[in-house]
Amino acid sequence: MLVLTRKIKEAIQIGDDIEITVLAIQGDQVKLGINAPKHVDIHRKEVYLAIQAENSAASEASEASLAALTAKLKQWNTS
Repeated sequence: MLVLTRKIKEAIQIGDDIEITVLAIQGDQVKLGINAPKHVDIHRKEVYLAIQAENSAASEASEASLAALTAKLKQWNTS
């Protein structure tokens, strides 16, 4: 992990396209501004993890549904 120290209005650059600027510091909260291309998804970590969990659950449900459908088709073809 890279650890950087920045003051208010200072920024870091990630590649050519992403800039993160410290906008404010209030108590134990830091307000960040992020400039990035529109095609780059930016989420809070807890939101990102929730999206990943939902996507994983959806793919597992699809696999289970496909397996059930395959079993029904095999039953149907042998009848």
